[in-house]
Amino acid sequence: MTSLEILSQYWGHKQFRPLQEDIINSILDGNDTLGILPTGGGKSICFQVPAMVMDGICIVISPLIALMADQVENLKQRGISAIAINSMMSNREIDVALDNCIYGSVKFLYLSPERLKSELTLVRLAKMKINLLVVDEAHCISQWGYDFRPAYLQIASVREILPDVTILALTATATNKVRKDICEKLLFKNEKIIVKSFLRNNLSYVVINEENKQKKLLSIIKNVKGSGVIYVRNRRSTASVSAFLNKNGIQATYYHAGLNHEIRNKVQKQWMDGEKPVIVATNAFGMGIDKSDVRFVVHLDLPDSLEAYYQEAGRAGRDEKKAYAVLLYDSVDKSTFLQKSFEHFPTSKNISEVYHKIGSFLKIAVGAGNMESYDFNIVDFCTSFKLHPILVYNVAKYLERDGYLQFNESAFRPSTIKFVANKEIIYSFIIANEKYENVIKTILRSYGGVFDNFISINENILIKRLNISKLELINNLNYLQKQNILVYEPLKDTSQIVFLSERFSSDRLSIDYPFLTEQKKRLELKVNGILKYIDSRSICRSKMLLSYFDEKNSLDCGVCDICIEAKKNNLSAIEFETYSTNLTSQLSIKPSMIQEALKWYPEIKEDKKIKIVQFLVDSGRLQLDDKNILSLKTKANKK
Repeated sequence: MTSLEILSQYWGHKQFRPLQEDIINSILDGNDTLGILPTGGGKSICFQVPAMVMDGICIVISPLIALMADQVENLKQRGISAIAINSMMSNREIDVALDNCIYGSVKFLYLSPERLKSELTLVRLAKMKINLLVVDEAHCISQWGYDFRPAYLQIASVREILPDVTILALTATATNKVRKDICEKLLFKNEKIIVKSFLRNNLSYVVINEENKQKKLLSIIKNVKGSGVIYVRNRRSTASVSAFLNKNGIQATYYHAGLNHEIRNKVQKQWMDGEKPVIVATNAFGMGIDKSDVRFVVHLDLPDSLEAYYQEAGRAGRDEKKAYAVLLYDSVDKSTFLQKSFEHFPTSKNISEVYHKIGSFLKIAVGAGNMESYDFNIVDFCTSFKLHPILVYNVAKYLERDGYLQFNESAFRPSTIKFVANKEIIYSFIIANEKYENVIKTILRSYGGVFDNFISINENILIKRLNISKLELINNLNYLQKQNILVYEPLKDTSQIVFLSERFSSDRLSIDYPFLTEQKKRLELKVNGILKYIDSRSICRSKMLLSYFDEKNSLDCGVCDICIEAKKNNLSAIEFETYSTNLTSQLSIKPSMIQEALKWYPEIKEDKKIKIVQFLVDSGRLQLDDKNILSLKTKANKK
């Protein structure tokens, strides 16, 4: 089947979005490809379609367990076999899943980058017929990226066992420096970089210095009808801002990584379905969320970087209709932002102390713990040792970089079941143990494939069907496991730490001082980038963001707060809208000499009309040639 036939059959689309087909064709031609598509650009289609065209299995390296789970579920709903492996799974689950990839019909295997450190995984990969290796969120591989993740450096080693497999790297944000670094770190051959412009024509960027941010927030929500996201820095603020909005007649809910899985799912569904049109969230919300009709994204706190801001703001207006990205700040925010950006930057002493306290807290002996996963309650840990959670998190990121451990915040794995006894043994067991017949048969009727794979289950659904208590169900499942009828892995919804090497003693922990110094310089650049963005009063917001991502010759957007202010310079809003609307309408019929165009609408003074024409030309909406003929700037003459 062709790419377009695959797209139509499984996704129901008749054509690709801009650049998707270019990336797909590059892969099918055997080029190692870096695809850069802004948030909402449809990156997953770029590897899912060509992987379906080719024989074999596609390996996808992804940094987030939740994102992997979402994509696997999405593929399964389309009738495509997919599996995700992560640190939350038992050794038996991993073993079965990898065997299914070698001997079964699995088309997509999702792995965390840390999994590539496992010898078992590498040996099994070498036995698979792999058609494509995909690196999602590829900016994580670059030390210049905004979310550098050291485990990504392990990916290049896979090329030793898969030398002829094509690689596709995907990300939404990458400067030229990051792009170059990605290609070098992944050892690209037949390199091809395909970049979609970061320009969002329909998105109006607005920065407002406002002392009463909550009052301004109400005004924005009431004036911009539709669904929206409000980003705040901490979990406590999500609840308080949501309560404030509900008190003022706005249906709102809140989301952060500390909520349990069931609540997070419920909240997300309420927002997706429009039951609660506004969601207040930390930056834990948004990755992998596909809601096209978001009309506004408001930041009540300064974001960590322009990359993070662009991604979060870009969740508005994916349907290409008018949307707003608003950043609100007050006189205190800048100083607080500067202080908090650096106060928890780890020193070498911090790194050594936190590492050894983690080992003590988890009761891991020196020399033990290699590739072992441990439940880790960061609140209890920080309370026990009187440490700040942000400092601990930052130290954990450093320890990841040097391969000591991996920290998964609020990682989630649902309960799973797999029958390990065959049908004849199960039949004999039921005859001898009638009290378990209903449980076994209900599971078999409720879930398919339980003899082949570990299948996610929902205990609440089973207890309703069986009309028993949850405790009774769990006791039954545990008994069946003891009798080797099935394997039951109960739900986990907690933070996890994976020791990627044995626990080292104090004198063997190596601190990379030059790296720490370089990281602090990078942090300073990111902080200054945000401050420059909010302080600007003369440069188009869109133009600043595009320049940051190395699109240097962009035009003014015409719709951000800076551009709108420029429009209104010595002009009333009515004058600007009246003349510009009618001017473009007349020029859509026929181009005109500028001298003639300036005679239209004599009730507006000529000097004001000249300013409007100049603005429309500068912003790329009109074109003035060397013969002074004014015309609309169409796609043809933009080239």
